[in-house]
Amino acid sequence: MIKISGLTKVFQAEDVQTKALNEVNFGVQEGEFVAIMGPSGCGKSTLLNIIGMLDEPTGGRYEFLGHSIFELPEKERTAIRKKHIGFVFQNFNLIDELTIFENVELPLIYLGLPTPERRIRVTEVLEKLEMVHRKKNFPMQLSGGQQQRVAVARALVVNPSLLLADEPTGNLDSLHGDDVMNLFINLNDAGTTIVMVTHSARDAEYSTRIVNLFDGQIVSERY
Repeated sequence: MIKISGLTKVFQAEDVQTKALNEVNFGVQEGEFVAIMGPSGCGKSTLLNIIGMLDEPTGGRYEFLGHSIFELPEKERTAIRKKHIGFVFQNFNLIDELTIFENVELPLIYLGLPTPERRIRVTEVLEKLEMVHRKKNFPMQLSGGQQQRVAVARALVVNPSLLLADEPTGNLDSLHGDDVMNLFINLNDAGTTIVMVTHSARDAEYSTRIVNLFDGQIVSERY
């Protein structure tokens, strides 16, 4: 599914140059659950953002589902991202002014799906995550664990091939964090490929492969 070779990312700020990724070679097979670990500033989130096509590398090659991503026009990259990739973030990124139903529906509006299909898909995913009874509530009326479930629902409503998660339990207590990780296990068992960035060794143990980054390079992997 993912094939990365010689990936480099350099950030330039005035006279200071920072190499966030340094000749990274990395791959993910369909159906894997991969955890990326490492200290702050090692390049974890940068790598995830490039995989998710939210950022561009300085050098190297990235193939996703057979497409050489950064050789494609931006419009095509955006279409692939919207169709195939779901994102779950530490801060939930829900819109306070929208109901739970409307938050989950938003990606389908961007895809241009008709209203009847949107209603069916949103209802199905909220039922799957046991949140349909909260569909008329607003994010601030939910607990942190419930908000993260809604964020996962929003990511899944497009039926993504790949789920990317950046510190998905970072704002949760251990109980709600375990709930989210067990949800990820169920999704992975059902066929969703997951790549997760985490500082938590506890969360990483839920994955099928742990990749360790240090100073922008992969230094170890274990299954």
